[in-house]
Parts: sequence; structure tokens; C-alpha cells
Amino acid sequence: MPAKPSTAIEDGVRFSLYLQRLLEARPEEAARLAERLDQPFDEAEMHAFADWPALVADSDALGSALRRLRQAVMARLIVRDLSGRADLDEVVTTISLLADFAIGRALPAAEAACMQHGRPMGEDSGTEQSLIVIAMGKLGGYELNVSSDIDLIFIYPESGETDGPRPLSNHEYFTRVGKKLIALLNDVTADGQVFRVDMRLRPYGDSGPLVMSFAALENYLLTQGREWERYAWIKARAVTGDAEGLNELVRPFVYRKYLDYNAYGAMRDLHAQIRREVARRDMSDNIKLGPGGIREVEFIAQVFQLIRGGREKSLQLRSTRQTLERLSEMRLLEPDAVAELSEAYAFLRNLEHRLQYVDDQQTQVLPATPEGRARIAGSMGHADWGDFMEALDRHRRRVRRHFEQVFFLPTESAPAHPLTALWQDIAEQDCCGQLGTLGFGQPAEVERQLKALAGSQRYLQMPLGARKKLDALIPPLIEVSATFPNADETLSRILSLLEAIGRRASYLALLSEYPQTLQRLASLCSASAWVAGYLSRHPILLDELLDARVLYAPPDWAALTLQLESQLQEADGDVEGKMDVLRHFQHAQAFRLVAQDLAGMWTVEALSDQLSLLADIVLAAALRHAWLDIPARHREDPCFAIVGYGKLGGKELGYASDLDIIFLFDDEHPDAPDLYSRLARKLSTWLTSATPAGVLYDIDLRLRPNGSSGLLVSTVEAFATYQTRQAWIWEHQALTRARYVAGHAGIGERFEAIRHGVLTQPRDAAALASEVLAMRRKMLDTHPAREDDVKHARGGIVDIEFIVQYLILAHAHAVPALTANAGNIALLAVAAESGFVDAGLAEGARRAYRHYRRLQHAARLNEQSRVTVDDTLRAHYAAGRALWAGVFGEDAA
Repeated sequence: MPAKPSTAIEDGVRFSLYLQRLLEARPEEAARLAERLDQPFDEAEMHAFADWPALVADSDALGSALRRLRQAVMARLIVRDLSGRADLDEVVTTISLLADFAIGRALPAAEAACMQHGRPMGEDSGTEQSLIVIAMGKLGGYELNVSSDIDLIFIYPESGETDGPRPLSNHEYFTRVGKKLIALLNDVTADGQVFRVDMRLRPYGDSGPLVMSFAALENYLLTQGREWERYAWIKARAVTGDAEGLNELVRPFVYRKYLDYNAYGAMRDLHAQIRREVARRDMSDNIKLGPGGIREVEFIAQVFQLIRGGREKSLQLRSTRQTLERLSEMRLLEPDAVAELSEAYAFLRNLEHRLQYVDDQQTQVLPATPEGRARIAGSMGHADWGDFMEALDRHRRRVRRHFEQVFFLPTESAPAHPLTALWQDIAEQDCCGQLGTLGFGQPAEVERQLKALAGSQRYLQMPLGARKKLDALIPPLIEVSATFPNADETLSRILSLLEAIGRRASYLALLSEYPQTLQRLASLCSASAWVAGYLSRHPILLDELLDARVLYAPPDWAALTLQLESQLQEADGDVEGKMDVLRHFQHAQAFRLVAQDLAGMWTVEALSDQLSLLADIVLAAALRHAWLDIPARHREDPCFAIVGYGKLGGKELGYASDLDIIFLFDDEHPDAPDLYSRLARKLSTWLTSATPAGVLYDIDLRLRPNGSSGLLVSTVEAFATYQTRQAWIWEHQALTRARYVAGHAGIGERFEAIRHGVLTQPRDAAALASEVLAMRRKMLDTHPAREDDVKHARGGIVDIEFIVQYLILAHAHAVPALTANAGNIALLAVAAESGFVDAGLAEGARRAYRHYRRLQHAARLNEQSRVTVDDTLRAHYAAGRALWAGVFGEDAA
């Protein structure tokens, strides 16, 4: 229970000399304080504090009123905070709102002082211009200290001049307004200051102009903006004027489109400068800049923002505490680590305020006198200085530990890697012997590849910083590659990857900052040439190597679907941005699945189910958002569905499979055919276009009614008519591996009913067999049977699929269970149980089909078009041919 107002005020006076002096000088403030102590000092009360419009023309009276308002706010904040009535959030929000309010009241007065020059007009737009006051630092994040400076930058939209009798350029006009605004807030009068104003964060610092146009700011950020300024502009917020225009200008400077791991080095350098200054000035007792202090918590939050904020718009936050919470939600920092950092940050900020309450001075230094120490320990709720320091040191140790974990990098004094000399001297020395000793099978070829890289124009023309990173990476990668049985192939694949990303310094920085990723990278490249190529095409996926817990966690598709939808909504209005979101999502999930696959976590069948589910999710999201991009659409959700055929329909997708799909709609609106044709074309573009993030899927639309000559999208009724009256037997074979994938669920149900009806039609078995055999012979003309091709070999994948399709079409009218989209292996079992094929032959074919899928999958992972033929494979071919003969009565020769 908070203390009574009188007691709380007495405690406030005991811990704050500033409050003591204020109440002695203004006894009336004590009465107001006691009366309203249980209410936060909100913006409404600030408005009611004085007749502000009447003060615009009298800057002296306005300045006095603003200073008295600050005193009233400070008095109540001090007492509410120290008595437990206010938490940290109220304190920093209230003082930040006061700063915004003061700027908002002072700016009209500053403009009124320059009214003799008229209104500033835009040279291009011809419209009146307004000063944009930008809050930087803690004010920008609504986290201002109670006795803080306010960091401001002044911007105006356009060049031009005022329209009065004594015209000035807009630049000169806004310079005068800015100076007057600073004086109204910053000048020390008998009533003190409103806020100290610091303009040093503006472009060019103290030597730069006080105000700058949008165009000049954009040019500065593009050509001269430094890394530390990206950090500063994270919190930038327009207090007055065109906030959206400012955000559009600054956002690309702060947040890169790609993952920017160079931010680690830049922020580490900035922190090192601060640390040197702290040491030089013996500031170890500074709770902001010293080890384990406030700045280190801020750096931890903001380095993740600089790295990932361009991709993850939910990280584009100004508040340190909110950013930490988001990092926990995204598991970029462990929740336990965020809890410790958040607790420490609150403790340090509360301590900072108590240090500043003493004399209303901007200080973060612990007191040196016994009296001062007793005052701070008491105001922090501790019995004595020793008890307080124990708590403070505990929090600082935690912050320091987490900071070092995030910003860890071997120091320059660390010993060089044992193979550094090999790489440095690769052009002048023969290193075959050393490479052979390491374990490479063809050391001369490995040496040739290393020398080719060292002498390549791509390497020689790399920026110096990027080349240094690459030089540091190659020795440990040679070492880790040599530990794999296929050491030569592993290193060759890694070198190709490094060459592909060599000019993308951020990816080299990622590997440098996280040396634990090198082992995972080598392991994946060793296991699969396809993975190495995939990483070369999509190097952003290197980010997936950072956290093994995420990389190898079975997918939670429900949560991932929500995550995808959230990211798409964040890109609202940006079609290319949405297309890139879909691509990044699909690539990341496919990469996680291949990593898990290579780790033995999935059978081929289960993996195909996962890849098919991923495609379903992506297609559903693409459909929803492509529809939103259709102008003049007549309904919120389209009566439109996607049907998958082939590998997608049969849930047998591989990593690089095309999607065989058709589009159906059911909508009587007169514009529906045109709208859904446009949707189908747009959806095809969204899926197949190459953007900077790559391609989503290749699609094949030829299985639609009437093939390539047919309409791109069909009504459900037309599809049903075609299937029952016009479709060829091979189209009914294709229908056995078709399913509703995404879109309108009602259309999906109707499609499944049509499919069931078509597949369960009674057919003449002999005529059906004749047509199926004719189709198989036609396929053999274009894809001759070869033993090293498990798909087309006799007794191979195609033969078994044809057998299953025949059995479905011949017998589903008697056994509807054959229409289930359960996959060839399960359907062979149903056919055997129903007596349509010999159980022994069916089991042999099931084992063979499973074996073929594994061989095909392994070959694709290593980018091989053929498989090794051995006795086991020949035995499986024989089993497939035996089933063929048992079903069709002829040899599959």
C-alpha cells in the first residue's frame, strides 16, 4: 500500500534536494502535489495547465509557463516514483510526453516570431511548408530520462522561399524558427529550463547546418551516412510535421533489405570507442556507459534490429524494452536471457532516475560521499550501500555476460589458425603434401582450386574488408572439410559457395561472427551437392545455420502459417515485398527440412508429406494475397480453388519438384470469368517470377481441361462435364493423383465429389488395360527404359504407378477405398486385400517402390541424374515386372 501523500512527499524531499528546493520556493506546488498525487500527470492535464493559445504571441510568458509545467510534472513524478505509485513505464512515458508537448507549444510561438517573413512555400509543390522536429535517442523511443537532454534534428520538406514582404529562403526561415524553438526550451531563466536541447546528432554534427531539406537529408544518408548513425536513427520519430515522409526516407538507411551481419562489427567498434573513453576518464561507476550498463542492453536490442529489421518489420521498434520482448517471441534471444536483461534494464533505469532526482542533473555516476550513497541506497529500497551494490553488481554481471555472448568475436591477439600460412602463401608454395596429410584424396586438384580462387578477379577485386573476412574463413573451412570422408567434394562445394557470396560482405560477416556455423555448413555441403547449390543461390539461408534448435525442430505448421500471414500483412501494399516474403518463407522451410532429412529425421514418404504441406500453405497464402491485388474485386474471398496433380496431388513432392495445378471457380457474378482469369494469371506470376529472392515454384498448367489450348481457369460445372464426357483415359489416370489444395473449401468438396464419381465409374477392364498399355508404350518412345533410371526402367516407378492407376480405374466402383489419396504404397495394399492382385507380388512391388523413392531422392540431393545399378536394384525391378505381368498378362521387357 503506497504511503499517505504527506508521508510520500516527505520521503521525496528526503531523497531529492531538487524537490526540497522547489517546494520551498513554490509552497503552492506542495498543495497541488498532495491533491493530485494519486493521478499520473497525463497529456490532458498538461493542456489544462495554462491557456496555451493565448501565450503564442508572448514568448516570455510561454517560456515561463512551460518551465512551471515541467516543475509540476517533475515534482509529481519524483514522489509517485519513490512512493511506488508509478512504475518505470509511467516515468519515461510522462517525461517524453512532456517533451513532445513542450515542442508542440513552442513551435507555433517560434513561427509567430518569424511571421513578418510570410509563409514558407515549397518550390515544387507550391504548398505551405512546416518544420519537422525529429526526436532522436530516448525521446524518440518514449524512454526519456527525467533530467535528460532532448536530441533533436530539424528537417523541412522542400526548398523555396517565404511569401511575405520580407522573403527569406526556406532554409534561412526554418533556421530562424529552429533557433527560436531551441531558445524557448533551452534557455535558463529564473524558472530554470524546460529541456536542454542537443542538436549534435544532425548530419555533419556541430559543423552542419541547423536545418536541412528532405532532399539534402536523403543525399547525406545515401552518400555519407555512417554505421553509428544507423544506430542513432533507429529511434528517430517525427514529433511535428510529415512523419510518414520521414519514415519512408530514413527506413532504407537504417534497415537493409538483406540480413546485415556487418552491423556486429560496426556496433562492436562503437562500443569499443565508448569503452576506451570510459577507461580514459575513469568512468567505471557510470551506470549508463560502464561495463554491464544501460548502453550495453540497448546495443544488444539494437544490433538485432540492424541485422534483421529490414526482413522482420516487427523489429522496427523504437523502444528498447519492446524490442527485447519481440526478440524473446522470435527466439532470437532466449526468454530467460531477455528476462534477465529486462530486469537489469529496469533496475538501472530506476537507479538512473534516482541519481537525477537528487539535483535534477543529467548524471549516471554513482555518488562518492557517504551521504550521497545512503540517499541512493535508501531510494532504491536497500538497507545500506553494501546491500545495494550487491544487487547492482548482480545485474551488471548479467548484462555483461549476455553482451559478450551476443558480441563475441575472437580478439586480434588470438593465435592465428594453423592453416593461415597455407592460404596466405598459396600462390607461391606447393602445399600438396600438407593437403594430403590433412586427408584430401586428390591434393593436387584441391591445391589447383585454392590457387584459382586466390588468383581470380572476383577475389582480387573484393573490397578489403570482405577479403579479410574471406581470408579468415578459408583456413578453418579447409580444416573442417578434411574431417569428412568426401573431403575434396566438401571443400570444392564450400569454395564455390564462398565465391558466389564473396561480394556480399554481410554473409561473410555472418560466418565470421558465428564460427559454430562452419561445422554445420561443411556437414550439409558434404552430404549434398544440391544443398550447396541451394545455399549459393539463396545465401540468406546461411542465417538458418545459427540456431540448431530451430534448424532441427520439426515444423509447427500452424504457428508457421500464422507467422507467414503476419509477414505478408506487414508488406501490405507492396506486391514485390509480398512475393519476397513468400519466397523467403518457402526457401527457409525447405532448407530446414533438407537439414533434418540429412540428419536422418525423416523417411522419404514423411519428407514428401512435409514438402507437400509446405506447398499447400504457400499456395493458400499466395492465393489470398494475389486476390487482394485484383482491382474491382466483387467479394472479400474468391470462390476459387487450386487443385494439385502429380507429385503435389499425390503428396510426393521433392525439393525441386514442379507443381502440376489447375484452377477452378464457382461464381455467378457477371465479371467472375474475367476476374478469376486475371487472378489465375497473377497467381502464376507470383509463383514463377524471378525476384531478388529467387523463384517460388515452377508450375505446370497443362493438365487443365483441353490442356494448353483450354481456358486457364474453369468453372466447376465445366470441369465436371469435361471429366465425365470428354476426358481421355490418361486424364483419368492423372485424376487418381489429384486433390484439392487451397482456396474455397466448398469448391474443394465439389472437386473431391467429382473426382470420386469419375474414378468409380464402371469400366471395361480389357479396354482399359489396352489403353493403359498403349500409353505406356508411347511414354517408352520418348523415355526409353534404362536400368540406371529408376523412374522409366521396366519394373520401375512409372510401371508401378501405371499399375496402381489401372487398378483404381478398373475396380474403384467395387472398392471405393481405392479412390483415397493415400499414395501408391498404401493403395497397392488395398488392392491386394481386395484380391485384385497377388499379395506377395504387391508386397514386392511396395518394397521396390519405396527403394526407388529413396534412390531417386538421394540422387537428386547429389545432383545426379542416374543411380548405381546393383543386384538389389535388379531384384526390385524384377518384382515390379512380376506385378506388371500379373496385372496385365504381359512381360514388362
